[in-house]
Amino acid sequence: MTEPDIFYILGNKVRRDLLSHLTCTECYFSFLSSKVSVSSTAVAKHLKIMEREGILKSYEREGPFIGPARKYYDIAISKTYVTTVTPNLFWYRGLDLEGAPIEKVKVDLTRIPAEHESLLEMVSSFLELSSELEKVLRALQTIESRRDRLMKELKERYLQEIGDMTQLAILHYLLLTGEATVEELSDRLNLKEREVLVKAQELDRFVPLIIKDGTIKIDEDKLKQKLGGVEYAGENKGRG
Repeated sequence: MTEPDIFYILGNKVRRDLLSHLTCTECYFSFLSSKVSVSSTAVAKHLKIMEREGILKSYEREGPFIGPARKYYDIAISKTYVTTVTPNLFWYRGLDLEGAPIEKVKVDLTRIPAEHESLLEMVSSFLELSSELEKVLRALQTIESRRDRLMKELKERYLQEIGDMTQLAILHYLLLTGEATVEELSDRLNLKEREVLVKAQELDRFVPLIIKDGTIKIDEDKLKQKLGGVEYAGENKGRG
């Protein structure tokens, strides 16, 4: 199978939103349609494009109730894409995450001069820098492979122990972005802002959050205290 045109796929916001939902859980068509602000016809078109490009795969599965089988979609690739665009460089690479090795990487730029007297010295330094870049890419490949595996385990554990899909979607987004506004989550999840706040407050019972001035993020200090067995003295200030 040829390499998917990832830039074409990611160049459309609806397709990016659909992919975001698909990374949170397996989704059937009507669920995906309810999570984006376009018609079901447009959703079907975007899903068909991504399936054609090899980004998605689809399958049918019987539901828990009597009725026709539902069509589900799943992401068909496991890759990290890296690109550089400058007036002098344009390149991109897809890194396979499945089976990425765990290794220690040491990058050393001190031996590569910053100034050069000849063309050949410039060519040599560029090749050496490219070699160091390969080490960084291997490290990135390993990190993203481990993050991918851990996110899979985290989602399975959360659904098994807590069972709330919307809470999980908020946690998933916060882990990937660091923080988010209530408005942003409302748009992302196609929920009213007050519904986002209620779900975030429910999530805070299991994973400590800072909810302040319309912004939500994971409370890393409180998280470390909980992991260290230290009780947290008081609630987060400025919640609301």
